[in-house]
Amino acid sequence: MQKNGWTKVIASIVCGLLAVQFGMSSVNPVFLFVWFASLCGLYLHLHFKVRRDNLWQRKTISRSDTIMTHVSAAAGASLWAIALVVFGLTADPPAMLGLWSIVLCLMVGSAMLLSAIPSSSLIFILISGTASCFGWYLIGDLQLTLTAFATTVLLVSSCLMTGRAFVERKIAEANLHEKNETVSLLLREFEDTGADWLWQTDTSRRITHASPRFAHAVGLSPGDIDGKPFLQLVAGQSWDSGKFSSELHDLAERLKRRESFSNLIVPVEIQGELRWWELSASPKMDESNVFHGFRGVGSDVTEQRESADKISHMARYDTLTGLPNRLQLMEALGKAMQNSDQWNGRCGFMMIDLDRFKAVNDTLGHPVGDRLLARVSERLRSIMSKNELCGRLGGDEFAIVIKDANDSHYMESLGKKIIDTLSKPYEVDQHTLYIGASVGTAIGPRDGRTVEMLMRSADLALYRSKDQGGGAHNQYEPKLHVHAEERRVMEMALRKALDNDEFSLNYQPVVSADTGGVLGFEALLRWTNPEFGVVSPAKFIPLAEDARLIVPIGEWVMRTACKEAMKWPSTIKIAVNASADQLSDPDFLDMVVSALQESGLPAHRLEIEVTESIFMREGTGAAEVLDQIIAMGINLSLDDFGTGYSSLGYLRKTRFTTIKVDRSFVQGAAKKVPESLAIIRAVVAMADSLGMSTTAEGAETEDEVKMIQKLGCRKIQGYYFGRPMIASDALELFAGYDMSQIRGGYAA
Repeated sequence: MQKNGWTKVIASIVCGLLAVQFGMSSVNPVFLFVWFASLCGLYLHLHFKVRRDNLWQRKTISRSDTIMTHVSAAAGASLWAIALVVFGLTADPPAMLGLWSIVLCLMVGSAMLLSAIPSSSLIFILISGTASCFGWYLIGDLQLTLTAFATTVLLVSSCLMTGRAFVERKIAEANLHEKNETVSLLLREFEDTGADWLWQTDTSRRITHASPRFAHAVGLSPGDIDGKPFLQLVAGQSWDSGKFSSELHDLAERLKRRESFSNLIVPVEIQGELRWWELSASPKMDESNVFHGFRGVGSDVTEQRESADKISHMARYDTLTGLPNRLQLMEALGKAMQNSDQWNGRCGFMMIDLDRFKAVNDTLGHPVGDRLLARVSERLRSIMSKNELCGRLGGDEFAIVIKDANDSHYMESLGKKIIDTLSKPYEVDQHTLYIGASVGTAIGPRDGRTVEMLMRSADLALYRSKDQGGGAHNQYEPKLHVHAEERRVMEMALRKALDNDEFSLNYQPVVSADTGGVLGFEALLRWTNPEFGVVSPAKFIPLAEDARLIVPIGEWVMRTACKEAMKWPSTIKIAVNASADQLSDPDFLDMVVSALQESGLPAHRLEIEVTESIFMREGTGAAEVLDQIIAMGINLSLDDFGTGYSSLGYLRKTRFTTIKVDRSFVQGAAKKVPESLAIIRAVVAMADSLGMSTTAEGAETEDEVKMIQKLGCRKIQGYYFGRPMIASDALELFAGYDMSQIRGGYAA
């Protein structure tokens, strides 16, 4: 290969020398020298690069090698094209004819030598051929111009044909090689593994020349098999009854019609045991096309069949509960909708979400949660009829496909039955667990003409049930879609609210129960949107949490509230609410410190309010964050105490500054409700013993205020002393007072 490479280089240099000789009499010698040097340098460079990369020794070349070959062909053709154009401009016709002869030889050689890379050959021929036509045109010889053009077209066509033939030949060789490899592999596998056997029948479909492997598969000796009908061996006891499976009927028909078959899976009975065989065979024909029986190969694929069945079962059933999974549910729903369309009926789809299941997972762990899900699936399965298919969508979500949903009363009773059944207590690992269920139902095709639309409608109905606090069953209504679309649009507007300066803060005073003097304010977020107007916090705060917008919004509230508090007397505190999402944010503490430094507000004047829900999130590190907040000198308040999952353990782990008593207890105490009175007394006594303060929320009447004072709460917050107000109104409460001397008087 190295000698052939040098031969090509020498041949190219000789061609260059001949071209120089042709042009000595009429072409600029300097141009000839530079051109010849460039030609030699190019071909020498290409030779050493090919030799270094060992390109011609490879069976395949990379994309970069192909590009290099294209560039090389283009560079060589360009040098000869330059010579042709210069000769056309300055040389006489004989010199041009000599040069063209050389280039023509190179074009023919390119078409032959670069057949493996026809694109490179085409590049060389097109550039050189075009330059030849242009050179003869410059000389003024139209006949030779046309001749050069025709020659170029002919060579291009020849190159394409040669390249195509080369590619087809290589493909044929590759296919043949692959077939040979496949046949060799099959033969080796057949000879070595012993998994397959040969079988042969005569014209009466009786076994002839039974192989030992075939006899072993049947469980008989070769002598006992010879002469027996092939179908009798395969059918087993069903041979006498004539009750064949559909696969055996198919096999019998193919043998009867003398048809070839391949990879035919049939059930066989071997000594009372069901097995699965894979059979392939073709009829034996002699030179006169006379039928002499069948010759085939078989193998026992029972294990593969069982594995395939197991995989198919796993693909369609939930591994934890054994119920149909989402895939099978969607298939069943699609079939139910088709039947409904065909018979002008109705089908139904119910989505079930477990209430309070997350609390079980968070407190007792996922293993207990998994066992609880298994118990839930058992209860659901027990109340299903042939009209329903129950499955698990994932997590704590289940679904039911109702094939016939024409009876609306039946749908209502089924939804109530599901809720009642799943709400009964469970005994799991010595734990008595109480959960519930929320159900949403959609009727097809009324609520959706496709599987996706019907599932979406049921999901919206379920969302409404969850909004009602759980334990409810709702059917889809068109207004639910409108509500969902409104929620989507509101979320988009909420994402732009900060940038559009649509948020504001109101401040509600917190006063001393003894003197009525202002001790601080609670910052309350308000949102005014051009499209939605004033949006209730109860509406947009949960939306902000779901959309993961509460962290940037909470940061804006913290910074704004701290700046405003600096305008008040030095004894007045500001309380800011913080959600569980904010506390789980790793940058929360840094943000609080930054807000204090930026505003200049002392840490003891800031109070952060949290609810008990932060302790229900496992792994968020909320308790550690609260400890660091207290260590910074910031006050900590536990809001809505007594309304959620109240636990004295929270107060033991975290040193809160204030416990806020919910307004529902305040109103109950004013009405002399014994439970409310007892709860407030207990909270006040507990807070006093722990060195904490108590704030009663929602005081609206004088009777409520007097009751709060009587029960011993130290601070009061409610409409009786002041509604939430804008920043300027809050500042006016201190008008006329010396800011440096105020110690907490109430300026109303």
